[in-house]
Amino acid sequence: QVQLVESGGGLVQAGGSLRLSCAASARDFSINAMGWYRQAPGKQRELVAVIARGGNTNYAGSVKGRFTISRDNAKNTVDLQMNSLKPEDTAVYYCNAVVVRGTSTNAYNYWGQGTQVTVSS
Repeated sequence: QVQLVESGGGLVQAGGSLRLSCAASARDFSINAMGWYRQAPGKQRELVAVIARGGNTNYAGSVKGRFTISRDNAKNTVDLQMNSLKPEDTAVYYCNAVVVRGTSTNAYNYWGQGTQVTVSS
């Protein structure tokens, strides 16, 4: 059973900051990569940032230099620090985890319920 719960979304003015958090529960699973995605109304869900278990990161070009992803493997949490927010960052943000069950070679994607981020002009 795998569950991911996001928190930290809200309303902020352009130029402001927010910090999103995701807590994972993964009994009988091992968590590999974790990440954040977002989806605005009428648009496809897109990658924001991902982080491997060893700490390597990758960011969407639109957020490089403004957002920072981090994780705590012992606590099974992943955070997204968002600075210099822009109106185009407005979206529902989703936590993602890639997990493996036991000794299986198969990997699976799990998603949180999403948290709303709204940036006003």
